[in-house]
Formats: sequence, structure tokens, C-alpha cells
Amino acid sequence: MIYFEVQGRDEADAQTILLSSGLGGSGSYWAPQMEMLQQHFRVVVYDHHGTGRTGGEVPQSGGIAAMADDVVEIAKTLNLETFHFMGHALGGLIGLDIALRKPGLIDRLVLVNAWSKADVHSGRCFDTRVSLLENSGVEAFVKAQPLFLYPAQWMSDNAERLARDDAHGVSHFQGKDNVLRRIAALRAFDVDDKLADIENATLVIAAKDDLLVPYSRSIRLAEGLPNARLVLFDEGAHAVNVTDATLFNTRLETFLLASEPN
Repeated sequence: MIYFEVQGRDEADAQTILLSSGLGGSGSYWAPQMEMLQQHFRVVVYDHHGTGRTGGEVPQSGGIAAMADDVVEIAKTLNLETFHFMGHALGGLIGLDIALRKPGLIDRLVLVNAWSKADVHSGRCFDTRVSLLENSGVEAFVKAQPLFLYPAQWMSDNAERLARDDAHGVSHFQGKDNVLRRIAALRAFDVDDKLADIENATLVIAAKDDLLVPYSRSIRLAEGLPNARLVLFDEGAHAVNVTDATLFNTRLETFLLASEPN
């Protein structure tokens, strides 16, 4: 069973937004957005299979589609006929998969440092992370993770926080097989020739200094999706919703609340 939480507005007519995190898989990733979103929406966060309070194993087959099916099951459990969806990196791929296979289920779609097809540079980063995990162990893998997420100055300014995150990441590590299967799913995902079929109003957000995902992948999304707009941050890195939460939340709120999003 997938662990999920429902927070925010509880009126019968409240709109729902469902949030899906990246490789780490934890719903807590979205903490910087929760206060703003709870003012306007019923907010659903969840822990992916193999991570957090869901735990268990990532299926050996199925890839991103299997992860998207987990979101569809949450929607069924909550009797949601439609909902907004925001995904970061891997979470964004989940949103794209649902939008293709379940047209009409997602209303507005937000993609944060995501892609329609993995860039060769991202492949180099995945190779490095896999090598660290297989040859240097869990602690080296976890300690390297912030390098792919945050700008250098932000890491320096938040060294104590990162030390706590490292300790938590090691003690709650999702498991080598789970990580490898999730990375394999990222690499295999390719909907680049199907973007024109996704008609959702979409906000594509990227940061120019993202070390893991070149921002050109977000430009490709914005150009390929028929009803997309692009917000490009000069800095903030892969986890721009964490490192520049105030500006990120402003852009997100404007899109989600606009009567005509595009």
C-alpha cells in the first residue's frame, strides 16, 4: 500500500493538487510549498514505493508507468475525478505518463526540472551515482546527493542542515536495488515524440544552473507541449523549489490560480 497524506482545505468543492517527488521519493520534499498550497487546495503527498513510510520494493519491471499507476490508485482511493499534479524530476515523468495514458485525469500539470527524454549529460550523472553506490557504498552515495541538487553557496550556508539530511539518508536508505531500478526507469523513459498529444495546461519550471538536468530539456518540454509556459530561473539548481522557495511559490501560485493559465 502507498502511504499518502491529505492536508489543506477540506471543503467538498476544494480542488486537489497531488505532489510527486523525484528520485528520493519522499513526500516531505515538498515542505517549502505546503503552507502556500494548503491555503488554496486539498494537498496530497505520498511516499513512492521503496521509500519512506511506503517502503517495500520497487517493481523490477514497469518503470515509470508502474509508478504512475500508484498515483492513479491514490486518486481512486480518494474518489478524485480530476486533480492538479506537480512533479519534480522523476515525479514530472510520472505526471507526463499519466497525462498520456489517462487523458482528463490531470487538470493543470507542473513539471519541475523534468524531461521527455533523458539527456546524455544526465546519463553521465546517473553513471557517477551508480558507481558511487556500487563501489563506495551507501554513505558515499548519500553524501554526494546534495551536489546534484543544490548550488554551492546554498550548501555552504546550510551545512548543518545537510549534515542532518546525510545522517537521515543513511539511516533510512531505500536500498540499493530500489535505487538502481528507479534510475533505470529514469533512463528508459522517452515520450519525446508524444508531447503534442498532451493538451494539459502545463507550467514547466527549470533552473539554468541545474547540474543534473540541462535546462534545454525543459525548453524542449515547453516547445513540444501544446499548452505549456516556461519559467526559467537563473539559479536555484535541481531543487529550485527548496533553494528559492519564495519566488518558486509565487510563480506556482500564479499559474494554479489563474482563470486562464496560459
